[in-house]
Amino acid sequence: MTQDTFIVMLPPRQLPALQSWQAVPAHLAYRLGPGPHLFRAEGPAPPRGGLMVVDDRDFNPLGSIGPLCQEVLRECQFRGFSGAVLDFESRLPPLEQTAARLDEPFARRGWALYVPERLSAAAPHARVMISSALSGGSLQQRLEEALGRFGESRTVLALEKRAEDFRLPSPTGSGQPLSDRELEELRQRLAPSVFFSQELCARYFTYTSRENEAHFVLFDDGDTLRRKVEVARRLGIRTFLAPWAEISACAARLGIQRRPEPRPGRR
Repeated sequence: MTQDTFIVMLPPRQLPALQSWQAVPAHLAYRLGPGPHLFRAEGPAPPRGGLMVVDDRDFNPLGSIGPLCQEVLRECQFRGFSGAVLDFESRLPPLEQTAARLDEPFARRGWALYVPERLSAAAPHARVMISSALSGGSLQQRLEEALGRFGESRTVLALEKRAEDFRLPSPTGSGQPLSDRELEELRQRLAPSVFFSQELCARYFTYTSRENEAHFVLFDDGDTLRRKVEVARRLGIRTFLAPWAEISACAARLGIQRRPEPRPGRR
């Protein structure tokens, strides 16, 4: 029977909390900075093993990406990483070129490279992260389409515990993000009837604002994330990626196994 692989993103200081779970740590410790160069967050000890996560919040597109890619390869080699997650949000061409330059060297070394869907064409060997968060359509159909394009071995469900408040009509399909606290305050103030969407695998409620505007609030919790994992499993997707901050309270419900307790030694 095929086993699930859970990749859990967390900063190095939180690593002890994950050690009792059967999950692959993905270290939130790297960013692309000016140069461009690879920068590592300061900490008591450099991370080792698992995956490195590289974000692009401070990326500067000026300069050659060749040395940057070599820095990523060397860091993976030195730290014993088995791969990297390119957590790129912007759409700058040098980021696409970075994914393309890393794709073949990672594949040749047997390392896994994880990329956003928009970079999948640039990195044909990489595993493609499909977000679990939708504001319309069907999650099952979305994953079926991804499987048709990338196959089971390359398709990864990236779990996102998201909450958004949409003004209706919503021509852009984007809402106002809500923090956990903001969502809870809104629910306490309105006491709305909450429903579950089978297509989106998310909860929702509606309300009318003081300005007489219609609103639609879509949100996740531990149960909706579990249902999204179940949809993916039924389709043959067995690799999942998620931030520890969002799933720590529901790790067991998602199917992450506890590591066996060590047996006491004989005297």
